[in-house]
Amino acid sequence: MELFVKMALQAWDVQIKRTEKLISSLSDEQLLQEVAPGRNRGIYLLGHLIAVHDAMLPLFGLGEKLYSELEEPFIKNPDNAGFTMPAIKDLRERWTTIHNKLSEAFNAMTAEQWLQRHNAMTDEDLQREPHRNKLSVLMNRTSHVAYHLGQLIFIRRD
Repeated sequence: MELFVKMALQAWDVQIKRTEKLISSLSDEQLLQEVAPGRNRGIYLLGHLIAVHDAMLPLFGLGEKLYSELEEPFIKNPDNAGFTMPAIKDLRERWTTIHNKLSEAFNAMTAEQWLQRHNAMTDEDLQREPHRNKLSVLMNRTSHVAYHLGQLIFIRRD
């Protein structure tokens, strides 16, 4: 089981590093652009990923969200819903902070802890569906960040 956890954590780290590398290469002006006509802007996708990853802290029992104010504009609403966006500089800093915190917490978890229930389910839920555990959430979030990385690449237009 430890091998599978290690593989999942490595996949997460790869996608986070790829996304971070791209985000750091984009200018603030580029992050204000849509990934395609009528689609999300880079700033929205950056805020969305931070908010989704921040929500993993309470979901995994690792503490409270650091940036709960990002839930309304970046999870509950679409881009251009009338919310004032945080400064891109602040979002870049929040990206680093949340991923440093998650990395530290994830690497401290045992394989057994990864197979435990997350806080959006009950013990009974886990008994019925043992595959719905913390590790499955990590794998889902890894796919999620990879999907949005694929969108963000269109902003680069080298």
